[in-house]
Amino acid sequence: MSSTLYRHGVVHTSADPFAEAILVEDGVVAWLGSDDTADGFAARADQVVDLDGALVTPGFVDAHVHVLETGLALESIDLSAAGGVRSLADALAAVSRAAAARTDDLPVLGFGWDELDWPEGRAPTRSELDAAAGGAPVYLARVDVHSAIVSTSLATAAGADRADGWSDDGRVERDAHHVAREAARAVSPTRRTQLYERALAHAASRGIVSVHEHSAPSIDTRAGLVELLELTRDAADDRPHLAAYRGELCVTVDDAREVLAAIPGLTGIGGDLNVDGSIGSRTAALRSAYTDAPGERGNLYLAGEQIANHITAVSRAGLQSGFHVIGDAAMDEVLLGLRAAADVDGAAALARTGLRLEHAEMIDASTLAALVLMGVRLSVQPAFDAAWGGVGGMYATRLGAGRASALNPFADLAGAGVPIAFGSDSPVTALDPWAGVRAAAFHHEPEQRISARAAFRASSRGGWRLAGHDQVGELRVGSPAHLAVWDAEELVVQAPDGRLSAWSPDARAGIPLLPDLSADATPPRCLRTVRDGVVLFDALS
Repeated sequence: MSSTLYRHGVVHTSADPFAEAILVEDGVVAWLGSDDTADGFAARADQVVDLDGALVTPGFVDAHVHVLETGLALESIDLSAAGGVRSLADALAAVSRAAAARTDDLPVLGFGWDELDWPEGRAPTRSELDAAAGGAPVYLARVDVHSAIVSTSLATAAGADRADGWSDDGRVERDAHHVAREAARAVSPTRRTQLYERALAHAASRGIVSVHEHSAPSIDTRAGLVELLELTRDAADDRPHLAAYRGELCVTVDDAREVLAAIPGLTGIGGDLNVDGSIGSRTAALRSAYTDAPGERGNLYLAGEQIANHITAVSRAGLQSGFHVIGDAAMDEVLLGLRAAADVDGAAALARTGLRLEHAEMIDASTLAALVLMGVRLSVQPAFDAAWGGVGGMYATRLGAGRASALNPFADLAGAGVPIAFGSDSPVTALDPWAGVRAAAFHHEPEQRISARAAFRASSRGGWRLAGHDQVGELRVGSPAHLAVWDAEELVVQAPDGRLSAWSPDARAGIPLLPDLSADATPPRCLRTVRDGVVLFDALS
């Protein structure tokens, strides 16, 4: 038996909102309480950690991650403003530097560009990439990773220039993007493992104890997902837990069983099984045309019949089914397919395995009612609103202010009781769970803000629940010791009406504390991440 006592801190737990110490024994929370009582455990604990006022919380769960692409993005050109790229000229200069520094034949990769943030207001062209890279293969993913710009050499070698969705200026979407994406991710087995390790270690350094991997044929291989499951199977291997989703369309139950047999340990068949694309790339399927592109209504990749067949096939195989859906027309198609599946197998049978939707950004009142009635679970990304919401944001540019103001209705979802979990869609937005909590609490539309406490629960317990682990995600005696330790300069209590106030014994009223997430506050810094009592990341010692 091994044990660690953490004391002289603040423990975020509803079991004892005034707890200052926590004892972990053999990977399980064995005790919570005050520092005075902790004296009795200190002598027999194998390790005593003085928190020096640090905050201990349940570890985060990122409910939507692409592990391989996250690893690639961490080692590729960062084309966002955070990476110092603030114009088209900056992007081309970064490509030129990366191409000149190449020591192999692998493509030059870049992630995170958004033409709406650049003064030129447009993406690079194929000819500009060819000139900047000196003819080297180049793949530059738009920030949403639903389209990209590629060089001539990469397009020709991969066959992207002969696929549906190719534009002569080098822009690729739909099938052409899938082809180019696969070519950009063609790495050796050793390199693939290194990228997995890099991404998982990065997640752990952000206080994340579990990630939901959303794999699909154009994103990673089946063998890669099998490897990821093996790498993360045991906490003793010092990596976060992984819930595995594979986006392959099934027609019959035999199709679903074949996928499960090839990838044992799957949580679901779905995730990045795309019904449509993204708003930024204008590939999300809309009921009405894009405001900045009259006549364009995006792309619908799956029809109701295909959706119904997939749901019934996966449910009969005993797994959770799911889809990527963003536009309102795409959501209409999902609900059409879901109702047809329920007519065939019955709503109760489908509810036993469940339907999970990723993103689900455009939800009106009738759609919300249908989601509640059908028991659908949602994996959503608050950082999307932080990045693209508000007046002058990408959503308003693409959809107009009226439609944009209705996107990502977190308060409506929470108020209706829809099970939700928060994620990043990394590398689309950063692995930064506190930023996601803040984005939900400070939504651009005030009526769609939820409390910081509710947002935190959606970023921790919510992820476990969506993956079928209903009794995980809180710090209670007997629960798995999935936790994170934080250096948070100021702790606050959130009143029921949403007001945040500095901590005081009177203000707490028995409510667990959280870091101050206001705009001028210093973000919390992760000091330690623990899965089942095993330290995954450590900046304490």
